[in-house]
Amino acid sequence: MLNSQYPRSERSPIPQSISSLPRMSAARAFSTAFRAGATRAPMAARFAASRSYAAAAAPATSSANKPPIALFGVDGTYASALYTAATKTNALDPTAKSLEELSSVFKRDPKLTEILNAPALSVADKHQIVQELQKHIGSQDKEGIVKNLLTTLAENNRLGALPGVVTKFSELMGAHRGEVELVVTSAAPLDNRTLGRLENAIVKSDYVQKGQTVKVVPKVNPEIRGGVIVEIADRTIDLSISSKMAKMNKLLKDAL
Repeated sequence: MLNSQYPRSERSPIPQSISSLPRMSAARAFSTAFRAGATRAPMAARFAASRSYAAAAAPATSSANKPPIALFGVDGTYASALYTAATKTNALDPTAKSLEELSSVFKRDPKLTEILNAPALSVADKHQIVQELQKHIGSQDKEGIVKNLLTTLAENNRLGALPGVVTKFSELMGAHRGEVELVVTSAAPLDNRTLGRLENAIVKSDYVQKGQTVKVVPKVNPEIRGGVIVEIADRTIDLSISSKMAKMNKLLKDAL
């Protein structure tokens, strides 16, 4: 037990909003779904079979419930199982909205990620954190899918994987909606007009297939010095000044 290994005085501090909450009983319906060594398929099956929403599960084929893309790693495995459970209960959109709320929480409070990864969290601490995160989700998690995910992560000492699970689930939803991510990296933030022009140019190109929608993700990296780097799917268009300088330096070296 983590609680016996770390005296209370040595544990990482918990924010007042979390530490002041009363204890909540653990939801153990999912405790075996993500045990170490369990394969991906049994995980998803057990996840979807939780008593909290089994009655609401709609008949569906395995292919209909299958995630649209393959993800790997601990966070990818949890995200895939969550996607399967959500599709089986026709709760994909509410689940996505719940995770979007959690994503906003992580962006507003970067220290929360540190807290989730703290090795000295007691069982009570983790239950309190889960309860606090549930408050941000609100009533949209009617089937209790995200609640059970949080409880399972807490019971398996994997709360630190939650931000990654949120990110990976967003990737699954993007693929489900036919979105293609357009990452535009610049040395300084670009205005909406410039981003819009880049998006329109990409949409009219062969980079985007029929039926796909473009999701623009702007990023800033001062090291590219100027210009832009455009990434879409597995293709990269490097129009940065740093890239041009590197090519020029190579030409000069080759000429000497």
